Amino acid sequence: MTPPLHLSLAGQAVDVLRELVLTGEIPPGTRINEVELAARLGISRGPLREAIRHLASEGVLILVPHRGAHVPTATPADVQALFELRAALECAAAELAASRRTEADIVVLREVCAESRRTYHAGERFPYRLDLAFHQALLAAARSPRIAEQVRLVQQRVVLLRSGLRDDPPHQHASLDDHDALVTAVAAGDPVKAAEVMRRHLARVCSQMLTGLTAAARESAD
Repeated sequence: MTPPLHLSLAGQAVDVLRELVLTGEIPPGTRINEVELAARLGISRGPLREAIRHLASEGVLILVPHRGAHVPTATPADVQALFELRAALECAAAELAASRRTEADIVVLREVCAESRRTYHAGERFPYRLDLAFHQALLAAARSPRIAEQVRLVQQRVVLLRSGLRDDPPHQHASLDDHDALVTAVAAGDPVKAAEVMRRHLARVCSQMLTGLTAAARESAD
């Protein structure tokens, strides 16, 4: 009997390779060298190829027959399309969270916000995991597994495309403010306000990423 992916060598490779890509350690545009990566992970190329196929199915890698896999690069069209989808999903999730949240949900959301601010003020690079943790806590409060499943995949691709862009401290601070405003709306049980704040938040993040892409393109052209 074949073990489940998450228990197999391939499953372990998926987790490690996903982390390398999402943190930018393997930058956008990089071709995956199977020989070097298999040696680095201490596994054979068979499980690694299975992991690559799995991540390609999630959009984390691009797999081209007979040419191997590479980390996708961001284009303005990619970013715009992802945020259109993300807005449709996460505004609905924000409305549901405001309607279905419990006191325990609010406690978790506030704890994640507090931890995010602590890390931000420490002057460290803002960890993508804390941003995902907030949105995952919001999705948990929404109690809509189907929406949560789709949002996870979209968010992961956004993190991937953002990994090649420079940090923007004012933008990060504004995102923390947005998260606080979302918690306030959800705690008040106001679905309309929660969706409004989420829509504004995602529009600003999209705009910031598009600006970053433009700046990166100019730098590479110089």
